[in-house]
Amino acid sequence: MTRRSKQSEAADRLGVRAEVGEWCWIGEIPQPPADILQAAGDPRTRPARRPPLSLTGTVLAAPFLPILWLLMLLARAEEAVERFLDTKEEKERHQAKKEDERRRDAAVEQRGLDNVFDGDWNGAAGQFLLRWYSHSTHHERLLFAGQDGLVFAAPPRRVSMGRDKRAQVVAWLSPEEATPEDPFGGEFTTEIMLIRFRDGSWLRVDTEEARSELHMHALRNTS
Repeated sequence: MTRRSKQSEAADRLGVRAEVGEWCWIGEIPQPPADILQAAGDPRTRPARRPPLSLTGTVLAAPFLPILWLLMLLARAEEAVERFLDTKEEKERHQAKKEDERRRDAAVEQRGLDNVFDGDWNGAAGQFLLRWYSHSTHHERLLFAGQDGLVFAAPPRRVSMGRDKRAQVVAWLSPEEATPEDPFGGEFTTEIMLIRFRDGSWLRVDTEEARSELHMHALRNTS
């Protein structure tokens, strides 16, 4: 079953009417001020630790890490040789791509998008962020978008396998509360998406796929 068919099946199972759905995650939540944290009921601000099964897999895979690193080095060496042998047109395209990446990184820093949210804990985004891991201790969210707004689904607790089948609706934002937004208006191909709240505050999520269907949905609805 493909990734998109799994997400569609999850939407049907949950009774979610959505045009698109993508798995996403957030960056590390900064430590809120003590008074803000206390007023919110002292919620958790970190996901749960990785389950034992996942840790076991990491331990078993450890002996193969040197081989993996060697393969990565060989791949980089092969790429360097290919770049050296590129035609003039290919080198120009590669240089243009690097320049585009530099402009993208500069735009991310300039707009403060290297942060997980806009920084205002009293804003709608900050208040929603405070409840993020109270909704679910899993580190990812299946984010659905459609006419009914934004629906967040996740396993109630962190899992290492079966996230689609175990996902449950954990939060919902109506169209009057928030909308998805590509912060670059399609100028750059990135995983970065914003959840823009009506008070102007925002929360950054990163999708698994660059310029995902969620990005395209946001662009269609803002054009």
